[in-house]
Amino acid sequence: MVDVAKWPLFSLMTPQELGCIWKVCVFGASANEAIFITSNDEVYVLGLNCSNCLGTGDNQSTIVPKKLEFLSGRKVISVSYGSGPHVLLATEDGDLFAWGHNGYSQLGNGTTNQGLAPVLVSTNLLNRKVMEVACGSHHSMALTEFGEVYAWGYNNCGQVGSGSTATQPHPRRVSSCLQNKTVVGIVCGQTSSMAVVDNGEVYGWGYNGNGQLGLGNNGNQLTPCRLTGLQGLCVQQIVCGYAHSLALTDEGALYAWGANTYGQLGTGNKSNQLSPVQIMSEKGRIVEVAACHSTHTSAAKAQSGQVYMWGQCKGQAVLIPHLTHFACTDDVFACFATPSVMWRLLSAEFDDFMTVAESLKKEFDNPETADLKFCVEGKYIYVHKAFLKIRCEHFRSMFQSHWNEDMKEVIEIDQFSFPVYRSFLEFLYTDNVELPPEDAIGLLDLATSYCENRLKRLCQHIIKSGITVENAFTLLSAAVRYDAEDLEEFCFKFCVNHLTRVTQTDAFCQIDGGLLKDFIYRASRCGAFKN
Repeated sequence: MVDVAKWPLFSLMTPQELGCIWKVCVFGASANEAIFITSNDEVYVLGLNCSNCLGTGDNQSTIVPKKLEFLSGRKVISVSYGSGPHVLLATEDGDLFAWGHNGYSQLGNGTTNQGLAPVLVSTNLLNRKVMEVACGSHHSMALTEFGEVYAWGYNNCGQVGSGSTATQPHPRRVSSCLQNKTVVGIVCGQTSSMAVVDNGEVYGWGYNGNGQLGLGNNGNQLTPCRLTGLQGLCVQQIVCGYAHSLALTDEGALYAWGANTYGQLGTGNKSNQLSPVQIMSEKGRIVEVAACHSTHTSAAKAQSGQVYMWGQCKGQAVLIPHLTHFACTDDVFACFATPSVMWRLLSAEFDDFMTVAESLKKEFDNPETADLKFCVEGKYIYVHKAFLKIRCEHFRSMFQSHWNEDMKEVIEIDQFSFPVYRSFLEFLYTDNVELPPEDAIGLLDLATSYCENRLKRLCQHIIKSGITVENAFTLLSAAVRYDAEDLEEFCFKFCVNHLTRVTQTDAFCQIDGGLLKDFIYRASRCGAFKN
């Protein structure tokens, strides 16, 4: 699965729905549109305040994910979007689909009609399989299996690379000096285009008013031109922002050029650069660089795992790379870019690095690595003795050489239920609790017995969030029994505020006399029976 929790667009989806997402791309002028692919290759879209860009066959927004039936079962390998927006999608079979805004023929179907649903783009591609797609503001590019580049759409600055400034309604091969080259990567700025060939050379074309092509000047380029400023270097990744570019070499060196109004080049000032300049050399080897054609934000990940950001961050200009607490560059764009779009198709395949916390969460209840198991109600829970000693004072005391438990491989637990005890052990691994309020009562008992104060507070929060007229008195009784004063006061006030309905429940009829007398006394002092 892919972690999309930082993007507000997904906040209405359930954990189960989010858990099925395998690939995802958030786009749009306000980051209010998204396309995602599930683990079984079903394609869904959702979006707010948008039209003609979701591919659902109408121009309606939707906060509920809608399946694109036409694309279901096709393995998606590349997705890109423009500013209209328009969307390009390539499948593992090499098919290219497009939909969305089409005022400049950026869909490549020879018309300027809006694309309400995905259409197969094939004209002039000569039956080539498409391996990668890229979109600028209103132009499009595709990279074929043979390393050929095709482009179409708006061309006022030469961004299609055809040698003219005429709009290109159909995919047309970008030839010129790329004719005999094998291109391995393509990327677009707003109105510029760039390509990396297999020997590490970089070529650029299109708008160059801010030096974003890195050619040493600010004149537009109607056909691809090689960046001589990177001569002798082997570039393995290139990305484009709105009007700036970043290149990463095979030795982990990072270069930047183009617009710098927000410090997006990371040079420590706001001066544009017409040619590539090296940055972040003191940060060690860089393994990934990130930028997006609709933002002025830059990010990079070092071999150490540290992630840096610079440029426009929450509207502020960050002039030099700033160390973040993030584990991936994608989080930079989720939290700080304007708009908070994705700079690439985010995929579970990128999840090759796990933090310590993520690793421990993965190993909970794993029989392959566990050295201890608890038996509760005839069911086993697999854990790691050393970790329990680190996380919990109760287990630190239990697992000592003079205690019998320290020598056991299986420990029987009979005072707590299986859901409660498993949730407790999972809490030690994850710091999270997911239980209904009724089970949280039992976990509150355990937390009190084991002196786990933070767990006790989490249980109280769960109980407060799940209180109803039917269970209010049961929860009040539990709060009194486990000496949870804050929770007791909360439940008491709830019962008083809903007194008539609470007193008609089965839970109220079953309470013991002592608690009933105490409740009536306290309620009378609050004026509950003044009438």
